[in-house]
Amino acid sequence: MQSIVVDLSVSPEEWIKLYQGAAHDVRAVSRDGRTVRFPARILSRFALRDGIHGSFQINFDDQGKFHSISRL
Repeated sequence: MQSIVVDLSVSPEEWIKLYQGAAHDVRAVSRDGRTVRFPARILSRFALRDGIHGSFQINFDDQGKFHSISRL
């Protein structure tokens, strides 16, 4: 299992666009400098009135398939 840590700040307006399907993926730069792309739907449980903010660890298998996400 591999993991990557990203720091996110998604405004409520941006989250609504993602949630409504205007975009399906989130692109971010990890703490180690890698550019990553992942499905926006994995962030749903972290959405609050002020959007999504914080540091997240994304775990994936050796083929790059999503496994889990947790807030740090």
